[in-house]
Amino acid sequence: MSEFQQSHTSDDDLGHFLKGWIRNPLAIGAFAPSGKALAKLMARDVGVGSRVVELGAGTGRVTAALLASGVAPGNLYLVERDPHFVKLLERRFPRCHVVAADALELDSELDAQKFDFVISGLPLLCFSPEKRYRILQQALRLLKPQGRLHQFTYAGRCPVDRDLRALLRVDSVLLGIAPLNLPPGFVYRLTPRLAA
Repeated sequence: MSEFQQSHTSDDDLGHFLKGWIRNPLAIGAFAPSGKALAKLMARDVGVGSRVVELGAGTGRVTAALLASGVAPGNLYLVERDPHFVKLLERRFPRCHVVAADALELDSELDAQKFDFVISGLPLLCFSPEKRYRILQQALRLLKPQGRLHQFTYAGRCPVDRDLRALLRVDSVLLGIAPLNLPPGFVYRLTPRLAA
């Protein structure tokens, strides 16, 4: 049993999540934490040796899936702005890098670092178009040349529309669906277009 599994239960996560949602529903974007199937889907193709930054780590459900996929704790950076979730993450994942910051400040918080994956649990559709662009632009700058960004949504369509993908010069593909998640979750992979 992993360190994470020993330190929490699903009821604990739901309680922490509901409190966070009550404090700031637009920032949380859902009324329950990611289910196991959605967390596993977010971690798809991420494995041993990968350097990963997770945006909006919340209670750590996706973090646990990333660690289970083989990511070393020292290669995992958890970005979370809610101070209650930050303390929870520091307690549950003491060997990971917990970054108490807003995703709008990635450039200053993770300056000059490069990652194989950015895993985003942020509710992008709750952000204004300007903030959505700024978050994605900074997240994409963190990626290595062959890096990938995984983004979840409950909307059923890519939360990065065609115009924004063109502006950011990224392509998207549906990575998969977690139909039993509450609500059902969709995960998209965004990859930077290679320069011609």
